[in-house]
Parts: sequence; C-alpha cells; structure tokens
Amino acid sequence: MKQTLSLLCLIMLLVGCSANAAPENNETNKENATETESNTNEKNAETTKQNDQEQTENKTVEYQPNPQVTDDRSLVEVGQTYEDDKGEAVLKAIKNVNQTYKVGPIELTVKEMKLVHLRPSYGMIDYFHVLTHEEEFDFVKVFVEIKNTTPEKVNFAPIALLETNTGETFDWEKDIYLEELNGEIEGNAVKAGNIGFIVNAAGGHAHKEEHGKHAGGDSEKDEHDNETKNVEWIEITTSDIFDQNENKISESQKIKIEF
Repeated sequence: MKQTLSLLCLIMLLVGCSANAAPENNETNKENATETESNTNEKNAETTKQNDQEQTENKTVEYQPNPQVTDDRSLVEVGQTYEDDKGEAVLKAIKNVNQTYKVGPIELTVKEMKLVHLRPSYGMIDYFHVLTHEEEFDFVKVFVEIKNTTPEKVNFAPIALLETNTGETFDWEKDIYLEELNGEIEGNAVKAGNIGFIVNAAGGHAHKEEHGKHAGGDSEKDEHDNETKNVEWIEITTSDIFDQNENKISESQKIKIEF
C-alpha cells in the first residue's frame, strides 16, 4: 500500500512539473520562431539587394563589344592600353559614377564615364571621317542603363545634348557608338550601353563660343582648333519623354558629371 501511495505521489509530482514547464517551453518556442523568422527576412532582404546589385553589374559584363569602337571594358586605370581589330585605346581619365537619376517614369543610371584616346585601325578610319579627319583622337563616353518603370511604352533619349567644360557641344547625332539607346523603350524594359563623342577634333563639331575674328582659316584659328584641352566635366541634357501617342509627359533633365 505504501508503495502504491509513493508511486501515485511521484506521478502527480511529475505531472505538476510538466504542467509548470509547458508555458515556459511554449514561450521559448515562440521566441525561437520569431527570431528564426526575423533572421530569414533579413537574409531574404540581403539576398534581394545582392541580386539587384549583381544584375546591375552584369549589364556591363553582358555588354556586347561595339562593332565600330574598340572595347574599353578592361581599361580601369589611367594609362592602361587595349588593342583589338578595331584599333588601340588608351585610358586618359575615368569616373565610376554609379548614380541613378529620375527623369519622369525613366530611371537613368550612369555607371561610368571615361576619356579615351583612340587610334582606329586602318579599316575603321573611314567610319570616323564623318566626325573628324584626325587619324587618332580623344573621345568621352558614358555607360548608361535606362529603365522604364511603367508598363507603358515611352520615347526617350539619355543624351539629347552634351557639353564639356572646353565649350564643345554635341547632339545625339554625333554619337560614335550608335547602340540604339534612343527612341522607344517598352514598358518595364531595360536598355544598357555606351554613348560617346569625339572631343578636341579640329573643325569636327560646334563650339559654344563663336570666334568670328578668326574666320577665313588664318593661322591663329588653326592653332586654336588644334589645341588639346583637358575635359574636366560634362553636362548631359536628356530628351523630354513622350508617350506612345507623342504627348510630352516629362521634361528633360540636366546632369553634370566631373572627372
């Protein structure tokens, strides 16, 4: 009988301890679940951010070399040289911009800006003769990404006009890359590529200031035209943005970038 009573007491004691511990275990389990969920959300957010960064970086990696202009992607330090079947390029200046500008429904990301000296191969000289008769020249270029944040098709040009601190101005028709970044962009679509302009080319483009007193091709004008000037900054003017019915929906924007 005593053994039976002792056994009953022991069972009741164990049940009581179990009942008291249960709320604590439940509370601990809830805390662990909350912490696990929080950690999972943080990891997911970090993964999403990392994927977005990798996608942006991949735009440059996935870029297909231009058929007319020497590939400069490997040029990351001033003085580096790269040569291919289109010519030889030397990096004179570089600015990693990595900045996004909001132009109406368009997100325009300027990835980098470079100043490159190019010596085209013999077979490519004629391509550049429309803009310059120099056998080698400098050009300034930017790598851009254009994202349409709406589901509607729009018309947009990332660089409608470009001006440098030297007083030179260029419209989009003087772009040497011709990578079809201007014009229609589908809803939620992304375009990426280069836009570049030859600088310091004698008589190859307009200057902001007119030098009428040098008219007539005198030696002073020739000396001025042949003078090489340092490009320290550029100012980009984007186009206005038009919808598919050719209605203007956003104004152009000016973007200044310094080396």
